[in-house]
Amino acid sequence: MKWPTPDEMSIRSPLPEGYRYATLERGEVPALIEFLQRWFPGIAVGAGSCYLRESFYDRRVHFETASGERNRDIFIVLIKKGTELAAIFSAQRDRDTLSLYGRLGAVAEPHRNMRLAESVLALTEVLGRTMGMGMAFGMATLHMPYMQRALENLGFQLVGITPGYDREMVRPGVVKRVYEALYVKVLVDEEDLLRPDPGNLTPRTRALFEALFGQRSA
Repeated sequence: MKWPTPDEMSIRSPLPEGYRYATLERGEVPALIEFLQRWFPGIAVGAGSCYLRESFYDRRVHFETASGERNRDIFIVLIKKGTELAAIFSAQRDRDTLSLYGRLGAVAEPHRNMRLAESVLALTEVLGRTMGMGMAFGMATLHMPYMQRALENLGFQLVGITPGYDREMVRPGVVKRVYEALYVKVLVDEEDLLRPDPGNLTPRTRALFEALFGQRSA
């Protein structure tokens, strides 16, 4: 279960001309933190704030060049134009459930007219399929519609809304817990999914299940 190489990602999800994938090297961590502080200041609080702490990279992030850290479960992909960092993407895998969580994506403003955001979001599925995962998922803020639309355009299905899942700075100095949309894409064939027996579902659960996934019996 190895993370894919930049060449493998280029084949499965080509970038616009002039851009290339790269994996994060340890010496690039300070520049990455500075990039996120500049182009994604909203992660100063909440689930993404760990990406602003160097200790997070020391303890949890995969580095291809460090033998003791080669198989960690949080992976960061850089998208560069020449030597300039244009965008980043990070995912976390669960080896027990064979699922992949698209945790974080950010694009620098000068590169936001190059459709890099779509390439970044598509990496959730690309990485998942490359490693044989059964399911990929991501969370989308309800603060703005762009992320919701982008995931829906990539074939991810809205399966729920989580109240209070994360925190956002709604205005300077004011932090509140927020609603987030949960989007999922199944990466295995339908026959590999065990549908529940309707008799084992409460009326509310059954109604929601049928609304999301149809009424075919188990």
